[in-house]
Amino acid sequence: MDDAARGTGGFWGGVRPYLEKAPLTALFLGMSSGFPFALLAATLTNRLAEAGIEKKSVSAFALALLVYSFKWLWAPLIDRMRLPILADMIGHRRSWLWLCACFAAVAVFVLGVADPRAGLQAVIVGALLLGFAGATFDIVIDAYRIELLRPDQLGVGSGMSQYGWRLGAFFAASIALAVASVSNWSLGYIACIPLAFAGPVASIFAGEPARHAEPKPLRSAGEALAAFTGPLADFFRRRGALIVLLFVLVHKIGDTMANLMIRDLLVGLGFTKQEILTGDVWVGFFALLAGIFVGGILYARLGMKRSVLVSLVLMAVSNLSFAGLAAMGHSMPMLAFTIGFENFASGIGGVTVVAYLSALCNLSFTATQFALLSAAAAIVGRFLTGTTAGALIEVFGYVDFYLLTTAFALPGILLFWLMMRAGLIDASVGSAGTVEESEAP
Repeated sequence: MDDAARGTGGFWGGVRPYLEKAPLTALFLGMSSGFPFALLAATLTNRLAEAGIEKKSVSAFALALLVYSFKWLWAPLIDRMRLPILADMIGHRRSWLWLCACFAAVAVFVLGVADPRAGLQAVIVGALLLGFAGATFDIVIDAYRIELLRPDQLGVGSGMSQYGWRLGAFFAASIALAVASVSNWSLGYIACIPLAFAGPVASIFAGEPARHAEPKPLRSAGEALAAFTGPLADFFRRRGALIVLLFVLVHKIGDTMANLMIRDLLVGLGFTKQEILTGDVWVGFFALLAGIFVGGILYARLGMKRSVLVSLVLMAVSNLSFAGLAAMGHSMPMLAFTIGFENFASGIGGVTVVAYLSALCNLSFTATQFALLSAAAAIVGRFLTGTTAGALIEVFGYVDFYLLTTAFALPGILLFWLMMRAGLIDASVGSAGTVEESEAP
């Protein structure tokens, strides 16, 4: 894996892989993936805080994001079920892609028209609906992306997917804030709906993935059960599978807790919508682009293992800057530094860690296994944020809270280092990280 990841050929040799059809498609898929999450996370937190909702209730809405962490429960259905008529016309993966885009568009509309000042019940329904729609959309997008990319494109494709994800989140946050500033939040949300169709439109040109294994019809209860148990059994047969799973569970705890409460911090420090748009959205966007570019270089020069370790360390250190911002108070230069550093580190991690998680999948169970891995990567952090973050902030304050999130990042770094020494990283890679198109099932 690492040897394959290393590349040469100068500047244009490094840029050329990003311009191939599959990585470019991953860019647009990422846009469709990123925008629902942005509308549920920072943007919804901003909207609720502005409406005067108490911190405990604001942080509790992070539980809507927990739906993403349970998407593996219905991912086997997407792996094995063909949509009548539509699948025969455009293929198994693309039929689900278009259906989920329409579902996400409806969910954004429902959440957008809900008014938190009139009561939280409608907002809760809208948030849960968008959480389910976005999570289902992610299942299909990730499976399509992994099967479309060759093993040697996983690093580049992960980088382009992260570019797209942040573009989608950036456009959603920017459009929603800009429209809400001159009109209202409902129109701000509705204006983001076209982002749902960026990935499906790109799939028209990319076609059905060459590495996709067409699902076999489920003819018995035993085969239906195997659709759920088979992906798990395949993963746990690998050497060190439990340790790999533990790493996936813990490595993003600190980063997730820090990021999901950042808008609440900014509103509490007195930053205006325009200041948040400039210091958070704009600065964060360009810093992330730089981080993804550097992440691609690190992945090529250092290989998968060492580049992942570097990114984990940087993401942990970035949480300290949030504590610095909380201690300093309302300061645009400090806001720009904090958001810039965090997004730069996240950009590097988005390339390296996502490439590793993608490589862990077996092409016979792509949707289910990546859903399991990506859900596991965020579930602990989202649960802790939704259940304890608001209370921790009220008891300890923002400075100590962000110091705590830094400490939460340390176990993941140590565990990955131990996995490197034990040879478990190479041993855990699945067929998505090794099988070429001509060898696909």
